[in-house]
Amino acid sequence: MRAIGIILAGGSSFRMKELSTKRAVCAMPIAGSYRSIDFALSNMSNSHIQKVAVLTQYNARSLNEHLSSSKWWDFGRKQGGLYVLTPSVTAESNSWYRGTADAIAQNLAFLRNSHEPYVVIASGDCVYKLDYNKVLEYHIARKADITVVCKDLGSEAGVDRFGTLKMNEESRIEEFEEKPVVAKSNTISCGIYVLRRRQLIEMIEKSAEEERYDFVKDVLIRYKNMKRIYGYKIKDYWNNIATVSDYFNTNMDFLKKEIRDYFFKEYPDIYSKVDDLPPAKYNIGSSVRNSLISSGCIINGTVEDSVIFKTAYIGNNCYIKNSIILNDVYIGDNTRIENCIVESHSTIRSNSYYAGENSNIKIVIERNDRYVI
Repeated sequence: MRAIGIILAGGSSFRMKELSTKRAVCAMPIAGSYRSIDFALSNMSNSHIQKVAVLTQYNARSLNEHLSSSKWWDFGRKQGGLYVLTPSVTAESNSWYRGTADAIAQNLAFLRNSHEPYVVIASGDCVYKLDYNKVLEYHIARKADITVVCKDLGSEAGVDRFGTLKMNEESRIEEFEEKPVVAKSNTISCGIYVLRRRQLIEMIEKSAEEERYDFVKDVLIRYKNMKRIYGYKIKDYWNNIATVSDYFNTNMDFLKKEIRDYFFKEYPDIYSKVDDLPPAKYNIGSSVRNSLISSGCIINGTVEDSVIFKTAYIGNNCYIKNSIILNDVYIGDNTRIENCIVESHSTIRSNSYYAGENSNIKIVIERNDRYVI
């Protein structure tokens, strides 16, 4: 493909509450065996983009471990590859990334040393499948300066949490607002952009000179009347996991057969780092209905409408319903958990009871006695 990729994975989100204190949002576990960044990386690989930079910053340890080998997404190659770029002290800068545009500005050498004419920029905290080749073809056909991938959401989806935009009959963007107080449109930006590499360098250099640090506010919105900015609408599944509710609902979506088949049985595939774990074990007396159970789990109790991540242990007479149990959680006997997200490496003592509500998911974090010295 005639493009390089940039995945923005450095931001934090206070709306993820305690879940983001241990890891970057882009490293959040999804669908039992994946991380949220796997979807953007897989899309890059499936679109034959051979050179991809991941810009990390906040709580990056877990994310960096996940990206320690590029072979899982087929980036282990002689030409191109996967580049993990973190803030560093240089002769020109000694600050952290102050925004998405500043993150790109501090890594302009990656753009200048590349030869591909186009750049695909994507957020690492979204769950979707997309062929970037189709977006690039659309971009070239429209003779656009910037193409923004967008999607129509229902009125109940809370579009004010996103960047909203309005397009004319030719799909050219006429209005663009970032997280408006009152949304004028239900068309939102998906955080995916295509533009020429040289033009991106010029825009980022100008923003850096004027100490403007946000890509949306200081590039897209600022140039919307000066540049030819078009929208490319997608209709397939797309979700952002910037809030606890979004994260919970996205995982619950994978309990629907049509969503699972779309991501895991229809070409192209989604790839992730693979751990050498035994298959899940279901002991006598266990009962599992409409749930995802990952490798390495041991199930003794009842699990309904839940997602259980790797190496979790569910004790005898436990009842887990409508919940997410993250990696390496131990749940003692006679425990009941409903409408909860249990943080990884937690130890839930026997005879415990935790319950949230459908509209207010409870986050459970307990000290892990197995690792206390």
